[in-house]
This record gives sequence, structure tokens and C-alpha cells, in this order.
Amino acid sequence: MKRNYFIAAIATLVMASCGNTQQKEDYSWIKTSLNRSASQLLLTAHEIDGTGKLPRSIHVGYDMDFLIRQLERDTATFVDSLRKKPAPEMDGKRRLCSVYDWTSGFYPGSLWYAYELTGNKELETEAAKYTNLLNPVRYYKGTHDLGFMINCSYGNARRLAYADTIDAVMVETADNLIGRFNDSISCIRSWDFGTWNFPVIIDNMMNLDLLFTVSKMTGDAKYKEIALKHADKTMANHFRPDYTCWHVVSYNNDGTVERKQTHQGKNDDSSWARGQAWAVYGYTSCYRETGDKKYLDFAVNVADMIMDRVKTEDAIPYWDYDAPVTEETPRDASAAAVTASALIEMSTMVEDGQKYFDYAEKILKSLSSDAYLAKEGDNQGFILMHSTGSLPNGSEIDVPLNYADYYYLEALQRYMKLKGIEYKNL
Repeated sequence: MKRNYFIAAIATLVMASCGNTQQKEDYSWIKTSLNRSASQLLLTAHEIDGTGKLPRSIHVGYDMDFLIRQLERDTATFVDSLRKKPAPEMDGKRRLCSVYDWTSGFYPGSLWYAYELTGNKELETEAAKYTNLLNPVRYYKGTHDLGFMINCSYGNARRLAYADTIDAVMVETADNLIGRFNDSISCIRSWDFGTWNFPVIIDNMMNLDLLFTVSKMTGDAKYKEIALKHADKTMANHFRPDYTCWHVVSYNNDGTVERKQTHQGKNDDSSWARGQAWAVYGYTSCYRETGDKKYLDFAVNVADMIMDRVKTEDAIPYWDYDAPVTEETPRDASAAAVTASALIEMSTMVEDGQKYFDYAEKILKSLSSDAYLAKEGDNQGFILMHSTGSLPNGSEIDVPLNYADYYYLEALQRYMKLKGIEYKNL
């Protein structure tokens, strides 16, 4: 056995020696991305200081004829207050949100990631300040998105700048999240609006990481057990034979399916781009936390579907895989960023991981190009351009989104960690 270890060590040294003779890989794109990201985040921090709010997107209007062309319908069917055009003086300006908005945790989380990647202490100061704004969320029970809100903010704060007050916030929030779990249905309820009996959206897979984190923090298995029951029920009912997923599945009180549809995709049978990204990310996380191969196998099948269905040259998907492909069809950089982050993690879990890593790297390089990465001082302080929030509802179409920025930076963090890249050496 010792001889085998010795041989392996020699082989590693030989490979390292050979690598030194090769041309050093150019990572200047990473340095540019991190510098721009830090600049944009700090610009925003200074400009919104004192508002008590957080950056979400940019105010834009919509064109009904464009929506109808994208939806390929005679009329658009959804009626939503978000379709209201912004006041003329707000058009193109930064859109802020309250701490109770489902996206509130992403900006503090982006600050934490940028601090981790660059070591810039000003980013740490701002990250702590904007994370603390979310303290009241610990008492909030009105959403399933508590994982997004608290795990992305306080969760990263706990990892990078631990304070003994953080744990209580995360535990209280996790308690509120599992309070939305229904034993008969075996799922965490998503929305409290609409005509659904018990709606569950694929996005909810992303909120399970809070439960995994708190289960490890407290040693209490109940959080993890509820997360996995939710994941299993979602796996059973949210997916088609080709591993694309519905956006919304609503359940009857006995746990049977009431209906399957979309709220943000092209139609009920289409494949909404960000929904597919939520899916591959969520089941990759489930495997990380359990080691149960059924989750990894499922995540791999979803990843393979994504890589097959996304036909764009730069690997940044259109807002829905089934959207008509025209010059006006918007992309969704947020879906791409989530996918890249998930596939980088997945690449470390499977034997043929290189193909997933290479695909994620392609996405990251595309997002880091001038086609998607905003110039310093532009884009109302956001990092990435060209995301789509909810096209059928006329909301946040071809704009920056705070969660696109968050998962982009998370993907960069995972990429750099895996490659052994440090900012100071770039």
C-alpha cells in the first residue's frame, strides 16, 4: 500500500513538473470580472445607503405585442400588477426592494462573495451592514423563499465573518420555513396567492440549503428530513420523462396532484430556462448533503438535458427553451449563472466531471465578456446584463437581476477554488 502511495506521489510531481513547462493559462478575464464586480457592488452600496432597501433590478416597461409574439398567443393570458409601466421619471432607474422581498438576500450575499474573492475590506463592511438589514426576516412566515433571503446573506456571513448572533437568526428562519411543510402532501408550500390549493414551484428546491445548513448547525435531523421529503415529492411529480420540469405543481390535500402549469414560462408544457437551472442546482445540493446517488443521478440527467437543449453559441439560454428564436428573444443570464454554479460543483462528484466543468467554464467566460458583464458605472450598479425575470407577466425583461449577480459570483468562487486561483496572484 505504501508503495502505491509513493508511486502516486511521484506521478503527481511529474505531472506538476510537466505543467510548469506549458504556457500559463490566461485568467485575466477573472481579474477583470472581479474588479468590475467589486466596483459595481460598492457603487450601489454608496448610492442606496440610508434607504433601508436593497437593489433588485431596473425599472422598465413592456410592449404587449412583443409579449404576445414571445408567448405565441393571440393574447397574453396573465394579468399582473407588475405589468404597469414605471413612471417616466423612474424608467431605466434602479429598482429597490424591501427586506421582505424574495430577492433581498442576494445583494448582501454578492457583497460577501466579492469580499471573499478579493479580500477588499470595504466589501466586508458593506456586506455586514446590508446583511443586518435583513434581521427582521427571522420573524417572517409569509414566504417559502426564506432560504434565498437568509442563507445567501446570513449564511455567507456565518461562513466568512462568524458572529454568535447569526445562528439564532438562521434557526428561527428555518423554523418558519418548515412551518410551511404539510405532512400529508410531503412538501413545503410555496405561494400564498393564486387559485392553487397547495402550490409548489421548482424554485423551492433552492430554499432547502437553509434547512441543510441549520440541520448541521443544530444537530437536529428534522430540518434535513423535511428538506429531503420535499425533494423526493418534487422529483416524483415535477419532471417529465425527458427531465424537463414544470414550474408549478399544485397538490390536493391528500397529496395527489391538482394541476401542473407555469407562471413564468412560455406555456404549461414549455421548459422555462431558470426553472431547469433551479432543478439541477437543487438536486446537486441534495447529493452533497446526503451522498445518496439517486440525487446525483437525477441531477446529471437534468444537466445532460440542459446541455442538449440550450442551442445558443455562448451557452446563455433564451428565457424559455421553447421560446421562438428571433432577434428580439431575450436571454436569461440568471439561468446561466445558476447552471454554471451547479455544474462546477457537480463536476467534482462524477467520473466524467470534466465535461460539466468545461460547459460551466464556457458559461462563465460568456458571462464575463462585454456582451454580459457591465462596464464600471453602467447598468445601475449591477454586474450582469440580459436576464429575464417573468416575461409572461411583463416583469424584468432583458434587465439585470440581483440573483444573476449572486450566482455568477458563487460560480466564480467555486471555479477559482477548484482551480486553485487566488485573486492576489492574478
